[in-house]
Amino acid sequence: MPEIKKYKMFIDGEWVDSESRKTFQSLNPENNEPWAEVPEADEKDVDRAVNAAQIAFEGAWSKLFPRERAKYLKAIADQLRENAELLGKIETIDTGKLFKETKTQANYIAEYYDYYAGLADKVEGTVLPIDKPNMQVITTRVPIGVVAAIIPWNSQMLLTAVKLAPALAMGNTVVIKSSELAPATLFEFAKLIEKVGVPRGVVNIVSGFGEPCGRALTSHKLVERVAFTGGPETARHIIRNSADNLSQVSLELGGKSPVTVFEDADQENALNGITAGIFGASGQSCIAGSRLYIQNSIYDSFLEKIVTRANKIKLGPPMDSETQMGPLSSLKQLEIIEKNIKLTIDQGGKLRCGGKRHAMSNKGYYFPPTVIECDNHNLPTAENELFGPVLSVMKFNDENEVINKMNDNQYGLSSGVYTKNINRGLRVSNAIRAGITFVNTYRLISPSAPFGGMKDSGYGKEAGIESIKDYTRIKTTWFNTSDKPMDDPFTMG
Repeated sequence: MPEIKKYKMFIDGEWVDSESRKTFQSLNPENNEPWAEVPEADEKDVDRAVNAAQIAFEGAWSKLFPRERAKYLKAIADQLRENAELLGKIETIDTGKLFKETKTQANYIAEYYDYYAGLADKVEGTVLPIDKPNMQVITTRVPIGVVAAIIPWNSQMLLTAVKLAPALAMGNTVVIKSSELAPATLFEFAKLIEKVGVPRGVVNIVSGFGEPCGRALTSHKLVERVAFTGGPETARHIIRNSADNLSQVSLELGGKSPVTVFEDADQENALNGITAGIFGASGQSCIAGSRLYIQNSIYDSFLEKIVTRANKIKLGPPMDSETQMGPLSSLKQLEIIEKNIKLTIDQGGKLRCGGKRHAMSNKGYYFPPTVIECDNHNLPTAENELFGPVLSVMKFNDENEVINKMNDNQYGLSSGVYTKNINRGLRVSNAIRAGITFVNTYRLISPSAPFGGMKDSGYGKEAGIESIKDYTRIKTTWFNTSDKPMDDPFTMG
């Protein structure tokens, strides 16, 4: 067995163990073997990290000129580009995601830090047209304070960037909690934070479980904002915790994203988009297009093309450049998927391909691309977010019917429409209640494109020019411009 890599937490510019000296191991999804060991933080560790962040906030960081903070963000971007291969490798070992994707993503995420570096000195206040004589009233945007960022295991570098970059740009300090399923990548990232010389306490990274680490962080009296990406159940705990500190909360909670293919769609383009949307990253994406509606007139032929494409996808080791799909992140996720598939088949779903654990799962968590025909989207695989490569396929007759079906969904994060008719594309995309709609494409991101959902997919946006303002509060300042004293407050009329 290879030697287990040992990490420490990054608090107040120092590498530290947990006070309890407790640790836990991270398993490699490819072979189900431990490969890394990290500290298990408790309330004391969280308190230390938050206090360090508060001291850093009250000190020089929030008072730096925006252009000075921007220099640090640009330096982080440069380090991400220089270390993309290392970060990609660590993330692949820790999560099972394909190395060719993690390496590319680590490099691209540098653009987010550059983007917010460019915005750091562009956030402006206003002069208000006030209804009082001799008064000049202005608003300015000021940093919030300590931000708690809760990061899930998938797309760690991206989901850190969309929180950390705007927070730092605006003068906030941050405590990041890594995922207990895959914590190692963020500690490698912390080494880059240290290398560029970000002042101590500005960025702190802790590792631990929801209880007590997550609870202590999201309820801490000095935390002013919580930025969370994860599941709805954890989000409910965070909202309850925020009642203790009255912190501002933003939630990105995933979805059950519907995709529709009209009879006039470019079928090859639609096949590519659907494949990327549900089988890319083994379906472990919050915007995975897992509900597919195909118009009746092309249903049978197009479904056959999807099944043929799915059967050709090559499973294998995530470090292998020939692999197209790697393992799932955990045994628990694999078992949830198996359970939902069984229930769906028991209730009338028709399995067209996949559906059973791959032979490689004797060691790792491999599950093949799976396509299931469903009479309706109330069947388990069509209704529940599975976070795996499972596509539930259904028929529709016309535009109004498919709009109603796509909106009959507790989630509202992403959606997709394939049609050559631009009028229809606009009508349907406008009618879908989702934070993101892709028309004739899928699974794309950009620093300038807001990301976030509606309904049970949470609230708040990440990325884009507006999201940087979420890391500020508006301060109103009144100036009396008169040379005369104020009127006697007790003299009326």
